[in-house]
Amino acid sequence: MRSQPRQRLSAFTMIEIMVALTILALIVTAIYSAWFAILKGSTAAASAAATAQRTRLTMRLVEDAFLGTVMYNQNSRYYPFLVDASGNYTSVSFVSRLPKSFLRSRKFDGADIRRVSFSVEDGPHGDKQLVLRQNVLLLDPDKDEVENPLIVARDVKMFLVEFIDPKTHDWTTEWPYTNQIPSEIRIQLHLGSQDKFSDKPTERLVGVVAPLTQSVHPEWQLPVGQAALNNNNPNTNGGGPFPGGSTGKGNGPGTIVFPAR
Repeated sequence: MRSQPRQRLSAFTMIEIMVALTILALIVTAIYSAWFAILKGSTAAASAAATAQRTRLTMRLVEDAFLGTVMYNQNSRYYPFLVDASGNYTSVSFVSRLPKSFLRSRKFDGADIRRVSFSVEDGPHGDKQLVLRQNVLLLDPDKDEVENPLIVARDVKMFLVEFIDPKTHDWTTEWPYTNQIPSEIRIQLHLGSQDKFSDKPTERLVGVVAPLTQSVHPEWQLPVGQAALNNNNPNTNGGGPFPGGSTGKGNGPGTIVFPAR
């Protein structure tokens, strides 16, 4: 009886399987590395874009506040323009006519003339943060504004406010003229750090603002009847409450006309 020939079965050897698994692992590792690099890059780009947007919004907020600066010399004790400069940080407080879109406007129920105060304070993580406090004119800031101010920017490296000196016409960080509105204001805002070993900021913005209004002189705030008396008084400047000796007829008593915004 003849024995049938034994069939030979083909299969992978252990070495071949290990080589295949190694190649597969290398491919998976390469795919994961590429995906992680793309994810990290997109996250960094989104973070940088968000930081730049926040910085621009912060600068826009500060500029809007300075643009509407107002002052009535007849009641100057309520309208002082106060500045405290210390190194790279400036604290400033002034009265401004704010737009409806200004932050926290709803809280003040339509009172668009408010005292605005910007200052740089220590944050909870040891960094510096720019904060904003507001209060209605003639009223003190409430407890919430004092204890929980609006945090405008974090990790502030510089918030420097400079003014054109009316005598030298040079930029200065000091403003002793508390009863005057600066003709031009320059704001420098630096935020963030490139890395933990560097003091160089990631964002640097500089803005120059010319307030839209000027100080309202006491004569301009007088009623029309008093203005008429001043017209006949040679001791008044120019003979009227308005520039050029105008009595303000047609505007109503005591009306103040501001430039269009």
